[in-house]
Amino acid sequence: METQTSKSVINRWWVVVGGILIQLSLGAIYAWSAFTGKLTAEPFGFTKTQTQLIFSLGLAAFAVVMALVAGAWQKRSGPRIVAVTGGLVLGLGYIIAGLSGTNFWGILLGVGLLGGAGIGLGYVCPIACLVKWFPDKKGLITGLAVAGFGFGALIWIKLTSGFSFGQLGGVNIDLTPGWKGLYGMGLSVSKVFMLYGVIFAALVILGSLVMVNPPDGWVPEGWTPPAGAAASTGGSINFTVRQMVATAQFWILFLTFTAGAMAGLMIIGIIGLFGKDQLAAAGMTDAAKISIITGTAWGLFGSMLNGVGRIVWGSISDRIGRKTAIVLMTAIQGIAMIMFYFVARFEWGLYLSAALIGFNFGGNFALFPAATADYFGNKNVGTNYPWVFLAYAVGGIAGPLLGGKMGDAKAWAWAFIPAAVACLIMAAVAATLKPPKQVPEAAAANN
Repeated sequence: METQTSKSVINRWWVVVGGILIQLSLGAIYAWSAFTGKLTAEPFGFTKTQTQLIFSLGLAAFAVVMALVAGAWQKRSGPRIVAVTGGLVLGLGYIIAGLSGTNFWGILLGVGLLGGAGIGLGYVCPIACLVKWFPDKKGLITGLAVAGFGFGALIWIKLTSGFSFGQLGGVNIDLTPGWKGLYGMGLSVSKVFMLYGVIFAALVILGSLVMVNPPDGWVPEGWTPPAGAAASTGGSINFTVRQMVATAQFWILFLTFTAGAMAGLMIIGIIGLFGKDQLAAAGMTDAAKISIITGTAWGLFGSMLNGVGRIVWGSISDRIGRKTAIVLMTAIQGIAMIMFYFVARFEWGLYLSAALIGFNFGGNFALFPAATADYFGNKNVGTNYPWVFLAYAVGGIAGPLLGGKMGDAKAWAWAFIPAAVACLIMAAVAATLKPPKQVPEAAAANN
């Protein structure tokens, strides 16, 4: 296992930098909207549902591989080798998709199954590693650790079309004037898949160089681990996976995360398609303008606020408590989903809704790993959180497929209403969260 010795402890902030670099590449899955428009047109001719099936398989593979493989493997062998493997599998998947041409099954295998599996291997490594380096700043640091995942989508989406964001406040925002992105250079979807595959693998391997655990027993200078009653929410009591899943707290976290994931992932999957339908219904006829607006909605506002939300909600939770932050975030998301349906026919409505939904969606990935560490132990978060994260797979299947089906049926409202109601219900349920009442003797003895 890659662990620092007591005589060679690196500056822990270098591990943060490596983690962000890894997550920038793993955020490729949130750039899926950069491909859906091309895939539903010729020569591909995929249905909306087919595009969401690829996306959903990627999300499911991500969560399942993280739970069944990555968590235990990184605990046994260290985070570096697992992260490197994840980067290679992710890169290989995109290259295979590129070599598959217009074949649906090849893209499903490459981007969906292998791409998702690679992300699942790499994703947990920075989280598990950094919680050990920063037991004094869990909310903030988990937010930083996964911020790159949200910001990555902004980069990968805009690289395909150029960093033009249309008219914002009456000013034309174009950071790359005259450059229309990789598509504008004549690269096909297949070539972009292959190029991204090489870039993703290289960046993950580079970030993995500093993915090492601190020495056993190491604590930050000036920090004292909580004791007594405070230990029950301070991460000092370590549950095994079996002990964790037997608690009501696990299932409340799981179902609340499911609702938040379903809402956010549905929007990521269908915002380009839904936005185009709504703007066209409102009378906008310029296809190029519609494409820029819908691309900017998630490519700028959603992606940027997705990254910001991870840091801000994590930091807020360090101050007001994890439970209160989860309740507020999930309730606001439910309201935002209802609002989005009604205002998406306006350009400002798309931008505002994407920003708010992205902000709250990003918060999930700071709050739930931190809550898992609080309730079930810092030491075992690398093996415990992947099981909480399976909620992401459930939401990732339900949300995008619901959105795709309702989009094909021209019944968009019935995509948004269930997602909004689920968030509001689970916000109320999460308000009942309390620390686990019984401390597992075996886990306590292993401390």
